[in-house]
Amino acid sequence: MTRPHPDTDAGPAAPHGQPAAPGDGPTESRRGPGLAVLTAIGQPVGTAIAASWQSGSVGITGYVLLVFSGLALADRHRSPRRNFLIVVVATLAYHLLDQPAGVTLLAPLIAASAARAAGHRRLVGATAMAAYGIWVLVTGATLRQALLALAMVVAAGLVTEIGTLVAARVREGVAEQRRLSEERQRRRATEQRLRIAAELHDVLGHHLSLINVRAGVGLHLMDRDPEQARAALEAIAQSSAEALREVRAVLDTLYPSGEAAPRAPAPGLDRLGELTDDAAVATRTVIDGTARPLPAPVDRAAYRIVQEALTNVRRHAGSGAAATVTIGYRQDALMLQIDDDGAGAPRPGAAAPGAAAAAAPAGNGITGMRERAAALGGEVTAGPAPDGSGGWRVRARLPLPTDSQAEETSA
Repeated sequence: MTRPHPDTDAGPAAPHGQPAAPGDGPTESRRGPGLAVLTAIGQPVGTAIAASWQSGSVGITGYVLLVFSGLALADRHRSPRRNFLIVVVATLAYHLLDQPAGVTLLAPLIAASAARAAGHRRLVGATAMAAYGIWVLVTGATLRQALLALAMVVAAGLVTEIGTLVAARVREGVAEQRRLSEERQRRRATEQRLRIAAELHDVLGHHLSLINVRAGVGLHLMDRDPEQARAALEAIAQSSAEALREVRAVLDTLYPSGEAAPRAPAPGLDRLGELTDDAAVATRTVIDGTARPLPAPVDRAAYRIVQEALTNVRRHAGSGAAATVTIGYRQDALMLQIDDDGAGAPRPGAAAPGAAAAAAPAGNGITGMRERAAALGGEVTAGPAPDGSGGWRVRARLPLPTDSQAEETSA
């Protein structure tokens, strides 16, 4: 067991599991002596100025005691109780030698604050009253002098109490700001992880399902039509390479700015042609309205919603289905609609022809699309096609900033 240093007097030990009281521990002992030096200079200088207005003058012994009590403060954090007693004794000795009044209580005030912060409140009060009593008895002070000195002691005690409370509030405020900052950092990290998870879900879900479809075609045609099988394998190689590029681009966002440059362009509706060409289902694109540049978050979310919707068509409706992607440019919103004709394999939960539309089945893909739209203030609906054909429809509305909002943002 480590033996404490014989000169260390940091007050009562903190209970197990509790933080040590302020003023205790190695962190406090490493504080610089700047305040002690300033006090050692300020006390004699201030007292000399005050003495020039009085009949007496400060002697060599008085200056020594004032400088000593100031320099002694350098030890106030490592041994607050012992330091307070030393400073009080030096200050009491100054006044018992009948030295002129002046700036003599600065060192005791600072020492008392450190002792009170360390938990020695009773010691501070008892020592102050004992020093006052000794001074009254030894000097034979008059009633007026005794009352004046008592008022100064009480005022010093009030200043010490106020200073201790203010310091505690400041420490609490700093700790609360640090906690809030850490909480914000954790929240940002969580949001970043969720965003990356959504991106990876969309990228991997789309490309892996595409690879699966092409691999099945290649296996089916390997013996009967080698050229078509070769084309399917080439499509698999292209899709896997594109998947790797997109995954790498998503993961690059984990690095701080400047450490890794993007290796693939950000997904957006300008790449819609590539997406529909690789969908492995017959896809038709319809543009409703005048196409125009979109804010990056809306552009990226629109691409991912279309990508996920086509992935669901390929998974649930089968490769024999046909899909129509409609992009509607409105003044205040971007409208997306992805329909399939339901000509492929039966879709789990799809309504039979002529049946009433049912609620969309739960799934990570639909949930991800809804979360992307909700993050931008939009919405996504998904369910059986209203015409009763057995197909499926996904509709999304993504709000767009007005011209005035765009100008304010750019300004």
